Amino acid sequence: MAQLTIKVENVTKRFGDFTAVDSLSFEVYSGRVFGFLGPNGAGKTTTIRMIVGITHPDEGRLEVFGESLPERVQDRIGYLPEERGLYKKMKIQDQIRYFAALKGLSSKEADKRIDYWLERMRLSEWKKKKTTDLSKGMAQKIQFICAVLHDPDLLILDEPFSGLDPISVEFLIEIVSELKAKNKTIIFSTHLMETAERLCDDILLINKSRKVVSGSLRQVKESFGKRIISLRATGADEVLAEKNLVEKVVEHSDEKQVFLAEAADSQELLRRLIESGACISKFELLEPSLKDIFIEKVSGEEL
Repeated sequence: MAQLTIKVENVTKRFGDFTAVDSLSFEVYSGRVFGFLGPNGAGKTTTIRMIVGITHPDEGRLEVFGESLPERVQDRIGYLPEERGLYKKMKIQDQIRYFAALKGLSSKEADKRIDYWLERMRLSEWKKKKTTDLSKGMAQKIQFICAVLHDPDLLILDEPFSGLDPISVEFLIEIVSELKAKNKTIIFSTHLMETAERLCDDILLINKSRKVVSGSLRQVKESFGKRIISLRATGADEVLAEKNLVEKVVEHSDEKQVFLAEAADSQELLRRLIESGACISKFELLEPSLKDIFIEKVSGEEL
């Protein structure tokens, strides 16, 4: 059964005259992947830093595992920050050992887990190399190992796929899915909407320091309705130009994506196309993608 891991109530954080997070509220539960989404500067990283105890709210209340001071539960948290930072002159093994010691692992247990994770990441031969010998993607994998080595109950990944090739991205997704199956709580922030859509159970979209959309991925999609139609047709241009039916049309290689106008009905559009004599080979209602929702809500906020 899902347990409440994080509770954020009306949290505000300011830096001088700038409000980085404005009256933000949300909850995160165990055994679920929580996608924290938003454009650069929206307040995601500031919120994450409050969750891990690096900084504290100016107003509101925040609890992690029931504690109002996240510092008290640090050993239960794994954090991969957006700003990558490894000690350049240390050997990989020594570096991971150091972070493991900070989380209370013995050297013997740390070494056993280091060997396991380096083998899983296919980095065993780099064990005694220095950070300066690693590619950006390899260094990213080492920092991920540092975040998960102590088997945290809460794993926070800030832009975890940055610098990774597609194969490594798929591998990381596989590991996140395994951790979810173990009832861990996973929060991750990303700009890759397609990846977020594959992984997330719940999402929170913030813009300009405030919450814009939140809820389960299914609830969020259903709330936007099916206003997009995948259309393959000839002789349809005149009907598609009717503003009371169609908001916009996006051309793809062999079909069109038709966005219905606010009060328009898909069946009415289909009827008009048939009446006009258009030859239709495909007419499919699509639910909005997370990318569509992101662009609509963020661009709407910025207008």
